[in-house]
Amino acid sequence: MPRQLIVEADGGSRGNPGPAAYGTVVRDAESGDVLVERAEFIGTASNNVAEYRGLIAGLSAARDLDPEAHVEARLDSKLVVEQMSGRWKIKHPSMIPLALEAKQLLPAGQVTYEWVPREHNKHADRLANEALDAAARGEQWSEANSNAALALAPRSAVVDEAEVEPGPPNSLVGWDVDRAEGGLPLGPVAGSQR
Repeated sequence: MPRQLIVEADGGSRGNPGPAAYGTVVRDAESGDVLVERAEFIGTASNNVAEYRGLIAGLSAARDLDPEAHVEARLDSKLVVEQMSGRWKIKHPSMIPLALEAKQLLPAGQVTYEWVPREHNKHADRLANEALDAAARGEQWSEANSNAALALAPRSAVVDEAEVEPGPPNSLVGWDVDRAEGGLPLGPVAGSQR
């Protein structure tokens, strides 16, 4: 049986768009042990872009640990979970390349997506806030200063993703991204199995 990993990812923007960062944690599913922590300030971006960047970082870290592992990706962004699961269409053109990048990191059968309440994603959320706070001080986040940051005063809130209405389901696999303009659903690529 393949190794089981859990990716917890979060991202946020203070301003939306505004200063943005992500945090991600990879855990061993059996023991719950943290195997990898990553966080990064990504400049000015929307919270949804930051959420996707956190997912990409987590899936990339999981692939580096074990490219054959089954990964359960847990996010508190319903938008990203529903889009990556193929139940909601991707309306914003800037998120299409991010979703494609995430889908290409591991084969579709190796990754499942689960929405979790914010209180069950505190570790990744803390990392994203630490990266934002470090950037505000003119520093870069690192695992070494992560533990020291826990002793600091409470950090500013990260903006939650905007509420969105679900669209009709689609899957990015076999869909033509060049035709995705103006928030229209992607069309199938000629000869695709979709």
